[in-house]
Amino acid sequence: MFTRILTTALIAGAGAGLCAAILQLFFLQPVLLHAELYESGTLVHFGGPAADASPPPFSLDLMRDGLSILFSMLIYSGYALILVAMMSLAEEQGALIDARRGLLWGIAGFCAVQLAPAFSLAPEVPGAASADVTARQIWWFATVIAAAFALWLIAFGRSWLLWAGAVVLLLAPHLVGAPTPDSFAGPVPTELGALFASRALGLGLVAWVLTGFFAGALWASDPEASA
Repeated sequence: MFTRILTTALIAGAGAGLCAAILQLFFLQPVLLHAELYESGTLVHFGGPAADASPPPFSLDLMRDGLSILFSMLIYSGYALILVAMMSLAEEQGALIDARRGLLWGIAGFCAVQLAPAFSLAPEVPGAASADVTARQIWWFATVIAAAFALWLIAFGRSWLLWAGAVVLLLAPHLVGAPTPDSFAGPVPTELGALFASRALGLGLVAWVLTGFFAGALWASDPEASA
């Protein structure tokens, strides 16, 4: 069983991570490079000459892009390992796992890991004002765990009490509040930050859907599934 989980996760995560990395190179990296020009002072959006609002064209940096692709494949392999382990647990409780249902698992993973934290702690461009990194990491992990548990209760809970508990878990981190900086001044235009956040979440959704789809398809096609 462990070998099946590991193999499914590595293949699904690497495939989804590769697809996500390619999309990031074309849609997310230009926004990051544009933001870095403001962070370094090369561009100034207040009190300076007017600058072209369009992001710089796609550029190829073999070292930077290669490491980005590798990191994306590794991180989604890690996510897939958790997702497939949960799929295995759900299957033992009678749930059916296949490619179509894997899409739903992927959407749930996106909601727990990216959408739920982003509701109060949005993806940030370089140079954006932010709170202490340790405090943000603690809040992020707590939010992800709470959201994942809540989604599990919604999917597999069998009483209104469990569903009500899921709602509480989803709301609690945001009622407590994410760590915020002392001020919101920053060198990067807010429009650029909004574009980065929306594209980061959109690409995250694509990557998680692919992870769930690949994982569900591989899990259902494994010979052990019919053993």
